[in-house]
Amino acid sequence: MTPELMYLVWSAALTLVLAVIAASGATLEVGLPRLAGNRENMPEMSGWAGRAARAHSNMLENLVLFATLVLVARAVNVGNGMTLLGAQLFFWGRVAHAILYIAGIPWLRTGAWAVSVIGLLLIFLQLIG
Repeated sequence: MTPELMYLVWSAALTLVLAVIAASGATLEVGLPRLAGNRENMPEMSGWAGRAARAHSNMLENLVLFATLVLVARAVNVGNGMTLLGAQLFFWGRVAHAILYIAGIPWLRTGAWAVSVIGLLLIFLQLIG
Protein backbone atom coordinates (compact mmCIF):
# COMPACT_ATOMS: atom_id res chain seq x y z
CA MET A 1 0.00 0.00 0.00
CA THR A 2 1.34 3.43 -0.90
CA PRO A 3 1.78 6.02 1.83
CA GLU A 4 -0.88 8.20 0.17
CA LEU A 5 -3.38 5.32 0.37
CA MET A 6 -2.47 4.82 4.03
CA TYR A 7 -3.26 8.49 4.68
CA LEU A 8 -6.58 7.91 2.95
CA VAL A 9 -7.29 5.00 5.30
CA TRP A 10 -6.36 7.15 8.31
CA SER A 11 -8.57 9.94 6.98
CA ALA A 12 -11.48 7.50 6.83
CA ALA A 13 -10.71 6.52 10.43
CA LEU A 14 -10.69 10.20 11.43
CA THR A 15 -14.09 10.61 9.77
CA LEU A 16 -15.43 7.67 11.79
CA VAL A 17 -14.03 9.12 15.02
CA LEU A 18 -15.71 12.44 14.24
CA ALA A 19 -19.02 10.64 13.62
CA VAL A 20 -18.77 8.97 17.04
CA ILE A 21 -17.91 12.27 18.73
CA ALA A 22 -20.81 14.03 16.99
CA ALA A 23 -23.22 11.23 17.92
CA SER A 24 -22.01 11.34 21.51
CA GLY A 25 -22.58 15.08 21.68
CA ALA A 26 -26.05 14.74 20.18
CA THR A 27 -26.88 11.97 22.66
CA LEU A 28 -25.86 14.18 25.57
CA GLU A 29 -27.85 17.10 24.18
CA VAL A 30 -31.15 15.45 23.18
CA GLY A 31 -30.96 11.96 24.66
CA LEU A 32 -30.62 8.54 23.11
CA PRO A 33 -34.37 7.81 22.68
CA ARG A 34 -34.85 10.95 20.59
CA LEU A 35 -31.63 10.39 18.66
CA ALA A 36 -32.58 6.78 17.91
CA GLY A 37 -36.02 7.85 16.71
CA ASN A 38 -37.04 9.26 13.35
CA ARG A 39 -35.34 12.58 14.13
CA GLU A 40 -38.32 14.62 13.01
CA ASN A 41 -38.32 18.13 14.50
CA MET A 42 -34.84 17.52 15.87
CA PRO A 43 -33.35 20.73 17.27
CA GLU A 44 -30.07 21.98 15.87
CA MET A 45 -27.20 20.88 18.09
CA SER A 46 -25.52 23.69 20.01
CA GLY A 47 -22.17 24.20 21.70
CA TRP A 48 -19.51 21.59 21.21
CA ALA A 49 -22.07 19.04 20.00
CA GLY A 50 -23.05 21.33 17.14
CA ARG A 51 -19.42 22.06 16.32
CA ALA A 52 -18.66 18.32 16.34
CA ALA A 53 -21.52 17.67 13.91
CA ARG A 54 -20.30 20.44 11.61
CA ALA A 55 -16.68 19.20 11.84
CA HIS A 56 -17.85 15.74 10.81
CA SER A 57 -19.88 17.12 7.93
CA ASN A 58 -16.96 19.25 6.77
CA MET A 59 -14.66 16.22 6.92
CA LEU A 60 -17.06 14.19 4.79
CA GLU A 61 -17.12 16.95 2.16
CA ASN A 62 -13.33 17.11 2.04
CA LEU A 63 -12.78 13.36 2.23
CA VAL A 64 -14.53 12.98 -1.13
CA LEU A 65 -12.00 15.32 -2.73
CA PHE A 66 -9.01 13.69 -1.05
CA ALA A 67 -10.16 10.17 -1.90
CA THR A 68 -10.74 11.13 -5.52
CA LEU A 69 -7.28 12.64 -5.88
CA VAL A 70 -5.45 9.82 -4.08
CA LEU A 71 -7.29 7.08 -5.97
CA VAL A 72 -6.76 8.75 -9.35
CA ALA A 73 -3.07 9.25 -8.53
CA ARG A 74 -2.81 5.55 -7.70
CA ALA A 75 -4.73 4.52 -10.83
CA VAL A 76 -2.42 6.48 -13.13
CA ASN A 77 0.68 5.57 -11.11
CA VAL A 78 1.51 9.09 -9.95
CA GLY A 79 3.24 9.08 -6.62
CA ASN A 80 6.19 11.17 -5.51
CA GLY A 81 7.39 13.42 -2.74
CA MET A 82 4.77 16.05 -3.57
CA THR A 83 1.83 13.64 -3.51
CA LEU A 84 3.08 12.29 -0.18
CA LEU A 85 3.49 15.81 1.21
CA GLY A 86 0.00 16.64 -0.04
CA ALA A 87 -1.46 13.60 1.72
CA GLN A 88 0.40 14.44 4.92
CA LEU A 89 -0.74 18.07 4.86
CA PHE A 90 -4.31 17.02 4.19
CA PHE A 91 -4.44 14.47 7.01
CA TRP A 92 -2.69 16.48 9.71
CA GLY A 93 -4.50 19.63 8.67
CA ARG A 94 -7.79 17.76 9.07
CA VAL A 95 -6.78 16.42 12.50
CA ALA A 96 -5.96 19.96 13.62
CA HIS A 97 -9.15 21.29 12.00
CA ALA A 98 -11.30 18.77 13.89
CA ILE A 99 -9.71 19.53 17.24
CA LEU A 100 -9.87 23.29 16.75
CA TYR A 101 -13.44 23.16 15.42
CA ILE A 102 -14.77 21.15 18.35
CA ALA A 103 -12.82 23.35 20.79
CA GLY A 104 -14.39 26.44 19.21
CA ILE A 105 -11.20 28.19 18.04
CA PRO A 106 -12.25 29.86 14.76
CA TRP A 107 -9.20 31.51 13.15
CA LEU A 108 -6.77 28.70 13.85
CA ARG A 109 -9.43 26.28 12.59
CA THR A 110 -9.51 28.19 9.30
CA GLY A 111 -5.72 28.00 9.09
CA ALA A 112 -5.81 24.24 9.60
CA TRP A 113 -8.44 23.95 6.88
CA ALA A 114 -6.18 25.97 4.55
CA VAL A 115 -3.29 23.57 5.25
CA SER A 116 -5.49 20.65 4.22
CA VAL A 117 -6.54 22.46 1.02
CA ILE A 118 -2.88 23.07 0.17
CA GLY A 119 -2.41 19.32 0.52
CA LEU A 120 -5.23 18.72 -1.96
CA LEU A 121 -3.72 21.23 -4.37
CA LEU A 122 -0.30 19.57 -4.23
CA ILE A 123 -1.77 16.24 -5.26
CA PHE A 124 -3.95 17.87 -7.93
CA LEU A 125 -0.95 19.67 -9.43
CA GLN A 126 0.96 16.38 -9.72
CA LEU A 127 -1.97 14.89 -11.63
CA ILE A 128 -2.27 17.68 -14.17
CA GLY A 129 1.45 18.41 -14.50
